[in-house]
Amino acid sequence: MTPASEDSFPLSALQHFAFCPRQCALIHVERQWAENSLTAQGRVLHDRAHEAGTESRGDLRIARALPLQSASLGLHGVADVVEFHRQPDGTWRPFPVEYKRGRPKSEPIDAVQLCAQAVCLEEMLGVSVPAGALFYGATKRRLDVVFDAALRAATRELAVAVAALIAGQRTPPPVFEPKCRGCSLLELCRPQAVTRSASAHLARLMAASD
Repeated sequence: MTPASEDSFPLSALQHFAFCPRQCALIHVERQWAENSLTAQGRVLHDRAHEAGTESRGDLRIARALPLQSASLGLHGVADVVEFHRQPDGTWRPFPVEYKRGRPKSEPIDAVQLCAQAVCLEEMLGVSVPAGALFYGATKRRLDVVFDAALRAATRELAVAVAALIAGQRTPPPVFEPKCRGCSLLELCRPQAVTRSASAHLARLMAASD
């Protein structure tokens, strides 16, 4: 596989941006990182998915920790698991499987990341990848994902937004939301402190104008 270019960003940035553009910039622009119990559990799950290497069982081949790259999306990464299913004509169809720590989400964040893997495989192998699956550690179940036109469009739109953020080299200001409490970068970001400071400053300006 061709090495990732300097303009290519990590596939994981898609999910970071979808969760919070500021988190994405802290990680991929400022190169900051901190781990908490949630990220540690996720890392262990990914490590286990990568450990077993390749397998071959009849009409099924399994590749783990497979390097990925897409020129059209401008990203690179590593697939947890890619199953190759033999088709009636003797060809092999890739089926990516991404491992996630928690439970299925109401937003299609995980599906977008998986769809990006499918685009990488299509470009690298010159084959169609119509579907894949998400395996959730909390439920120990797979959730099948179809890469339809809407999901592919959302994936490309998100990739464009991430590329623009990273190219701009600017970190968005913090905005405190309930989801911030589960972010491993909470202490680095300090959204509550900044939000309180900004609110206090605005209050002083309003009081001075009275």
